[in-house]
Amino acid sequence: MKEKPNSIRTYDAEGFRRRASCLCFRDKTEQEILLVTSSKDREKYVVPGGGIEPQEEAKATAEREALEEAGVRGDLGRFIGTFEESLQVSNRNPNKEKKHRTKVFAFIVTEYLDDWDDKRSMGRSRQWFSFEEAKKRLTHKPIQVTYLELLEKPERIT
Repeated sequence: MKEKPNSIRTYDAEGFRRRASCLCFRDKTEQEILLVTSSKDREKYVVPGGGIEPQEEAKATAEREALEEAGVRGDLGRFIGTFEESLQVSNRNPNKEKKHRTKVFAFIVTEYLDDWDDKRSMGRSRQWFSFEEAKKRLTHKPIQVTYLELLEKPERIT
């Protein structure tokens, strides 16, 4: 996991790391989603997102992460939901967990930068995918597949 210089991880009262993320859509039809290559493995894709800084609101974090990780600006839309994840840190210490609580927002992309922070610093790239293809690309991140599955329910506005 990449750590930014001077970044401070924040946690809620239950010990979950506070995170925010956004599902970046090409337009208001929300038929295509922008994913970025993982900071750990350039063959895998992820939804842009990261830790909420002290004194920062989740909405601001989501917008900041879209800019830093995907090189896009846009209109932050509706709140999609809060997603919790608990991961075992190592096989040597099965009682140690890494817990995240992520607030996810819809985001309509309006501007694409040719050059952005994570492209320069770690060679990240971005690509548009249909929902079905995005779910296939995110199988290594089951919680992020859940974000998309929630949006595919019949009550989803298109």
